[in-house]
Amino acid sequence: MNSKMILEGTFSNIDEIDRKIIAILQKNGRASYTDIAKEVDLSRVGVQARINALMENGTIEKITAVINPEKIGITVSAFFNVEVEPKHLMEAADRLADEPEVSSLYHMTGPSKLHMHGLFASNREMELFLQEKLYVLPGITSVDCQVLIKRYKSRMGMRL
Repeated sequence: MNSKMILEGTFSNIDEIDRKIIAILQKNGRASYTDIAKEVDLSRVGVQARINALMENGTIEKITAVINPEKIGITVSAFFNVEVEPKHLMEAADRLADEPEVSSLYHMTGPSKLHMHGLFASNREMELFLQEKLYVLPGITSVDCQVLIKRYKSRMGMRL
């Protein structure tokens, strides 16, 4: 397998030890440097240096807690396909990215499409979001919404 990966226009060498470290952190972001070092056969300081380098070069964007939305009262998870007039696409994306209900937002192929995931405490909260924050944006031509019924798998990060 090629160990060079393109990261924002630069090349970064990712070796098998880096991959193992990343896999461990994806499973448990709280794993200690000492525990990781035992698994990858490096010193604690060596693991710390590698993690710092992976963060500095942007390979690891952040290490964070993954929250179960239902446990904190977020019961509605919805996916939106939003079509926007091309001249308003960047403005709409910037404004939606700032909304706390929006958990992810992507520019997709097709006629100026934004794909968005939103988390809401209730259907009413989602309705207010649509009326007060989405439909009022300039250039919105259509909104398609699908509400999640059951989550079978959700992956944070990516497959190594």
